[in-house]
Amino acid sequence: MKNNISSTILLLGLIIFTGCQSSGSNQKKDSDKPRIVCLSKHLTEMIFALGKGSLLIGRDLTSNYPDSTQFITQVGYHRALNTEGILSLNPSVVIHSNDIGPAQIEQQLKEAGTKVSIFPQANSPDSSRIVLKLLAEYLGAQSAADSIIHKMDSVTLIQKQLQKKCIDTPTVMVVQYGQASNRFFILSGRKGAADYMIQEAVAKVALYDGKGSRDLSAEAIAKANPAIILATDVGFDKLGSVEAFAQLPGIALTDAYKTKRIYRVMEHDIVYFGPRTPSNIIHLIHQLHPKLHD
Repeated sequence: MKNNISSTILLLGLIIFTGCQSSGSNQKKDSDKPRIVCLSKHLTEMIFALGKGSLLIGRDLTSNYPDSTQFITQVGYHRALNTEGILSLNPSVVIHSNDIGPAQIEQQLKEAGTKVSIFPQANSPDSSRIVLKLLAEYLGAQSAADSIIHKMDSVTLIQKQLQKKCIDTPTVMVVQYGQASNRFFILSGRKGAADYMIQEAVAKVALYDGKGSRDLSAEAIAKANPAIILATDVGFDKLGSVEAFAQLPGIALTDAYKTKRIYRVMEHDIVYFGPRTPSNIIHLIHQLHPKLHD
């Protein structure tokens, strides 16, 4: 009987000891996980694509894909950041693509003892693959990056086949709403991601010459006369309808308005390159060429 009691006590002791060890080990593992604040939208999307979204504790205003980013603390527009707001999250690392502001913020973060890691901007589909690989190596997710890139390559082949079926090249203009400046402006014509995607969707960028004006020029928009206008979601939703959107300078004078070809698009689908770029281009091809069949 005494032996049984002793054995039971020993067994309970081992269970408690093992449990404590396991708990301590888990706590250590949790503390080893990086606490990341990401200040570049394409990097934020890539982190989620790599399956590392749980490491993010902060994001910039424009990092809004995927939808789950809405549950991550937003620290402001990436060019108008506040050091105290970022440090209040106690990050172990802040990552960005060398386009943050004001100028002193990176030095302030470093002086506070916070690690800052810079990754390249993704200025093309090919460079987005390179950035994805670099980020994957940093986060220990190389196999995930390989799978993503394989999928991107496969979807790109489908995209190329669709391009061959397009029979016209409509002129396209992209109107964006700047959340930091609180104004509408013409995004297309700047030789960025939007122009690339328009051209890959077998269309032409409408030639807009606002002559340096910060605001929309009714004369320049009417002269550009796009067949199609793509309105990014934040600005379009702010106004609420095509008719309200058409009250912006020059919009009602365009063929796009007259033929009802003003389309709402998600900003994060057209303003930068990332894992979804080939799929986004396919979606845009169908949007610009509605009579096209797969």
